[in-house]
Amino acid sequence: MKPSGEDREAQAGDPWEECFEAAVQLALRAGQIVRKALSEEKRVSTKTSAADLVTETDQVVEDLILSELHQRFPSHRFIAEEAVAAGAKCVLTASPTWIVDPIDGTCNFVHRFPTVAVSIGFAVDQELEFGVIHDCTEERLYTGRRGRGAFCNGQRLHVSTETELSRALVLTEIGPRRDPATLKLFLSNMERLLRARAHGVRVIGSSTLALCHLASGAADAYYQFGLHCWDLAAATVIIREAGGVVMDTSGGPLDLMSCRVVAAGTREVAMLVAQALQTINYGRDDERSHWTHVLITCSLDFFPECKSQGACVLQPEVDVSAVCPPPLMPLLK
Repeated sequence: MKPSGEDREAQAGDPWEECFEAAVQLALRAGQIVRKALSEEKRVSTKTSAADLVTETDQVVEDLILSELHQRFPSHRFIAEEAVAAGAKCVLTASPTWIVDPIDGTCNFVHRFPTVAVSIGFAVDQELEFGVIHDCTEERLYTGRRGRGAFCNGQRLHVSTETELSRALVLTEIGPRRDPATLKLFLSNMERLLRARAHGVRVIGSSTLALCHLASGAADAYYQFGLHCWDLAAATVIIREAGGVVMDTSGGPLDLMSCRVVAAGTREVAMLVAQALQTINYGRDDERSHWTHVLITCSLDFFPECKSQGACVLQPEVDVSAVCPPPLMPLLK
């Protein structure tokens, strides 16, 4: 399932060709692990909320990808979901950097819902160079390389040319937070798009695959608050190379670390979606030195009455003393 159709002669002078080929092979190997584990029993833990799940397979796949890449490219830097959750810094520098999501759609994976993907992005000088996404159960390999086009199993991808929101199918994801204020904003945004007469709003449980559906023309727009750079990096290249637009929810340029995005086949639809949205503030990936997921897991598992539902960590402006059960207060010091 090696990608074909790209301009082989142009690739010959590509300094990142070896990196791209490594990403393809690792995504395929990782996909085999995920596909096999999908039907097996899993040990599940939580990170930033009770809905933000992680399994042993996430770690196994991430370890495989990072160890292989580090061995082949020891001078490169890495941003990977589970490493960041464990305390690694999430900073995009000018150095060649791999941005990895070992399993996108972990909640789907836990429930054996077969919409899961492995995502590997690569950036140099803070510019995204290529993206590789493997749909593990459908065995579709999506690839995009800057200036070289986007492909699925060797077939070139093209986005939708729809310019009217009233004829658009829009995709989104819920995000990890479940506090009442966030849920109210999330549902309000869906309502705003439906009142604008969008044909529909869909949630499939995997932001990377939703974005791949956009790149393939199966959907017209996508938006989300609460996704991370590893959800977005590879897919951004694929969408842009398929002719689409990826931007900030304000309508400005995309900021990979901002935890928010609007993407569409056309700029017209992207702007219409952006104008309809109310902002949900998830902070920034590069402003968290680490996520204190132990605290959040504890508060949600043992103190379901917790008024914060993790906001004490995710929203630093919250008065912790007003929302955190007293037994947890020492953990904040």
